[in-house]
Amino acid sequence: MYFTDRGIEELEKRRGEEEITFEWLAEQLRTFVDLNPDFEVPVERLATWLARLDDDEDEDDE
Repeated sequence: MYFTDRGIEELEKRRGEEEITFEWLAEQLRTFVDLNPDFEVPVERLATWLARLDDDEDEDDE
């Protein structure tokens, strides 16, 4: 288990039943980066990865 898995597991356990919008998630990520500027690059990479998840599927369909 990676160290980060603990945080992911806690997130799933505490908030796994909730439904959120990507608008809400984006705002939380902005707030997190404002409070923790050292994490700007990893948060940007995560956001970009999430935004492009379906890109590979779109390319396969062409």
